[in-house]
Amino acid sequence: MRVGIVDVGANTLRLLVATCDDRGRVEPIHQERRQLGLGEELERSGGFIGDEKLEAAGIVAQAHIRRARKLGAGRVTVLVTSPGRQAANADALVRRLRDTTDTEVRVLSADEEGALAWHGAVAAAGRLPESVAVCDVGGGSAQLVVGTTDHGPSWSHSVDIGSLRLSERFFRHDPPTARELERASSEAARLFADVTPPLPLAALATGGTARALRRVVGSELGEPELARALRKLATRPSHEIAKEFGVDRARARTLTAGAILLSEAQRRLTVPLATARGGLREGAALVLLAETAAATA
Repeated sequence: MRVGIVDVGANTLRLLVATCDDRGRVEPIHQERRQLGLGEELERSGGFIGDEKLEAAGIVAQAHIRRARKLGAGRVTVLVTSPGRQAANADALVRRLRDTTDTEVRVLSADEEGALAWHGAVAAAGRLPESVAVCDVGGGSAQLVVGTTDHGPSWSHSVDIGSLRLSERFFRHDPPTARELERASSEAARLFADVTPPLPLAALATGGTARALRRVVGSELGEPELARALRKLATRPSHEIAKEFGVDRARARTLTAGAILLSEAQRRLTVPLATARGGLREGAALVLLAETAAATA
């Protein structure tokens, strides 16, 4: 049994084709991504996705769906994250995706996105203590979710800005100036000021920022590691970050902002973040696999 998840995010359109292993964990069959920059379009246009980007989103999503079908995915779904919540013409994006793919399209609420990321990260992590937090810093928003391994998520909070949006709003130079860094850090602190999660015994970081930071300072992202990452990143232009740490240029341009946001989240959780092996797409695949199994039982 195979399923396909197309994830329409602020930075990229990603595809996961997956099945379950014998332990009930998601087993990826195929993954790919295409850079599109819907979040960048939203920031520069005042909240609208232009016709050119709408067309590109439809074409890429259609290609992902065809690929998933060729790989044997029995069910495929298209999930839209922050662009679907933040775009003034989000309905046009959903229509374009639905018309070009002839597939179910869902705009996830912030809580739904956080819950799927929590389940995907926790399921892939193996042995964990009872209470676990998952932080997902995306391009357009950041989700923080706390729950227990027995009962799932019980607390969640979303910050309506991500690594791409923070970069677009505050960084005019590459690398950013000291004043730009100060303003971006102040904005992140302001947005997280009232975030008071229940304190977990362990925490996981999922998403592109966390995966890239693993290349910079390792898989544990505590306060000292994140501070060290910011020192390494803040004074380097994006082309040097991309070359030195083996990340693509688009990720390199937003990584400093992502580290700022992840630092704010980690500070409130008080425990180090471990880089997760799963996240939103894996969580969505688990749900779709369970629904498919129930429907065919």
